[in-house]
Amino acid sequence: MQFKKRLQTVLLTAGIIIVVMLLSYMDVMGRWDRSVSDLLNQRPEGVSHNIYIIGIDDKTLERYGMISGWGRQLSGQLIEKLNENPDARPAVIGMDIIYSEPVEEEGDSYFAEVCRKAGNVVAVSTLIFKEQPETDEKGGIVYNPYHVQNLLRPYEKLRENTGTGFANTTVDGDGYVRQAMLSADYEGETIDSFAVQIYKRYQEARGGEAVLPKTYGRGNQFYFSYSGKPGNYTMISMADVMDGTVDTRIFQDSIVLIGAYAVGMQDSFKPAVMHGSEMYGVEIHANVIQALLEGRTQLPVSKAAYAVLAGLLCGAFFLFAGCGRLLWSTAAFGGLLVGNILMVKEAYRNGYILPVLLLPVVLSLIYVGQLIQGYLAERMRRRRVVDVFKQYVAPQVVDKISKDRDFELVLGGENRHIAVLFVDIRGFTTMSESLQPEQVVEILNEYLNLTTRSIFAHDGTLDKFVGDATMAVFNAPFDLDDYIFRAVCAAWDMKQGAAAISEKFEKRFGKSVSFGIGIHCGNAVVGNIGCDFRMDYTAIGDTVNTAARLESNAKQGQILISEQVYQAVQDRIEATPIGEIPLKGKSQGVFVYQVEQIKA
Repeated sequence: MQFKKRLQTVLLTAGIIIVVMLLSYMDVMGRWDRSVSDLLNQRPEGVSHNIYIIGIDDKTLERYGMISGWGRQLSGQLIEKLNENPDARPAVIGMDIIYSEPVEEEGDSYFAEVCRKAGNVVAVSTLIFKEQPETDEKGGIVYNPYHVQNLLRPYEKLRENTGTGFANTTVDGDGYVRQAMLSADYEGETIDSFAVQIYKRYQEARGGEAVLPKTYGRGNQFYFSYSGKPGNYTMISMADVMDGTVDTRIFQDSIVLIGAYAVGMQDSFKPAVMHGSEMYGVEIHANVIQALLEGRTQLPVSKAAYAVLAGLLCGAFFLFAGCGRLLWSTAAFGGLLVGNILMVKEAYRNGYILPVLLLPVVLSLIYVGQLIQGYLAERMRRRRVVDVFKQYVAPQVVDKISKDRDFELVLGGENRHIAVLFVDIRGFTTMSESLQPEQVVEILNEYLNLTTRSIFAHDGTLDKFVGDATMAVFNAPFDLDDYIFRAVCAAWDMKQGAAAISEKFEKRFGKSVSFGIGIHCGNAVVGNIGCDFRMDYTAIGDTVNTAARLESNAKQGQILISEQVYQAVQDRIEATPIGEIPLKGKSQGVFVYQVEQIKA
């Protein structure tokens, strides 16, 4: 039995480890996990004062009209304005506006020449990804969402006089932006992203070194920490820059990003830093650039490594919770939940993203499962105890005790009026000497089975077995209606049942079995007698002694009741008066009756 239980535990533990590993590797909680990770880890630490946004906002659009009708002169004038003071000009200017096609020769040339003279402008290109699956060498279908099919670059003159980088924003499956692409390969050429190109040029302008983050996947991706929420970066209307309202010297040695800052331009995304809000694309670029500058980028931890760790941890907790105390299991459960959060946050600070939800969910299921299992096991154990207890006390009494929340077993007793029944096998000692021990046990068990069933059938309490004698009390430990008559009925059932037992053993062993029964009622002390670690529920007093003496005077098949019992049940029984008989240990005799019949 022990081996079977241990094998079951081993198999369950192995099953939990395997299931958790599969769930972890398959990232079944990915969408919800990323949302919770955002809540825990995306904590803006403040935007850089060296990054400015010149917004093409509603004010700018009202003054200059829609951007599609500007021509290239306005853009050239803006670049000239920003660089008009040679000693106080931006380190890098990022134009988050697509200039892919020539518009008119004069304006295009003018804009390209202005950018050439400035030498600090980065323009954007756009990657066009292949949407259809590819076929590998073996003919298998492979879908690479980051396979570049085409590249939409700035027009040639502008491209020759500026730096370029693709401005595509990486949106996760849940619609939020929390990662970016470092670079992309197109026709044998490695192309930097817009943010990376600006980061490199800014570091070069400051005399620093550009340290690129590690990436993962086919898209050379990395996660990044937001430094600000929507609207946190300093935004200056392009209209205010153009009309001289803003002194351009504030942009000295800084990064200036120029981009859409109006709802109608449809360049907004859902930022991971603030769910439910919108952030303009130019602000996304600002956050990515600052993350590169401050080294606050992350990689997802190895799926396989985490799957193994999570599986083993959950398996270990299952074993611990199964064999430990509830208090220790609860403490371990709480410690693991807190430890998981701390581990996730610490890993994030060190550049790694760990799953957040898997461990808490699985550990919670294990913990609740063990609680339920423990509760059911305790219920079964109590049920077994109750079933065993029913072999000593009337089942009705046991059921009442088990349901009574206020019931307590304590030493001490109470004075109650009860009926006491004693029954004994006549000639048992002599019979035992002439039979084999196993035959004696068989007869005794048959007899005790009859007496016990008779007592329980009438809601009596089995007090004890004393050798071949049985003692029962009625109206204890709980109040019982008509308890004196119930005692007499139990005795009558014993007498009726004894005939069948006697006939059975007469045929088998040549021995007959008969009972002598005595019943008395009166006050007695009823309660738990003994010590705090071993007690016996019993009744003591003269009433008990009198009932025992009546039983010892009863002949084979005789039920003797006292005067007090007769007075209580005389209208429901037929009894023959025997007269007053002396009882050992009592100074006065007791008038007794022999029960002849129970009236229907």
